[in-house]
Amino acid sequence: MPEAPAFCQWLQQTYVGASVRESLWLFPAIETIHLLGMAVLIATISIFDLRLLGWALPGKPVSTLGSMLLPWTWTAFAVQVVTGFVLFSSEAVKLYANPAFRLKLVLILLAGLQAMFFHATLYRKVDRWDKTMVVPGTAKIIGLVSLLLWIAIVTAGRFIGFV
Repeated sequence: MPEAPAFCQWLQQTYVGASVRESLWLFPAIETIHLLGMAVLIATISIFDLRLLGWALPGKPVSTLGSMLLPWTWTAFAVQVVTGFVLFSSEAVKLYANPAFRLKLVLILLAGLQAMFFHATLYRKVDRWDKTMVVPGTAKIIGLVSLLLWIAIVTAGRFIGFV
């Protein structure tokens, strides 16, 4: 097991980390908020990705769907970051060495890079797709990769408590 860095040891001993770890109800309450945020995040990303793939809402312009979903996605992602960090602070030393936790973080990074690439390149031409209602093949591949990444992220998250 790799030795936890000083930051993890310090974080776990902070007031927040200790309070979450020692409270009977605080960890489950924060985890519930984390799970609700995850549900919104996964739902909005999945709906968008399924639209890219042509498997859902075929008559809905991609740009319209994106403008409807993106604020919800960002809000849910912010909830995930905040609650995830608070939960991490309660068990930072243990989680640092957890391979499922590390995999989850790497997958989140990959999903973020993939989304940044998509929005910086292909999505800039979304108005053309809206006119023709045909999503480019590359965007479909990105939608599929995104779906698979988020399924893997959720799966890795579930494995955290079991490895």
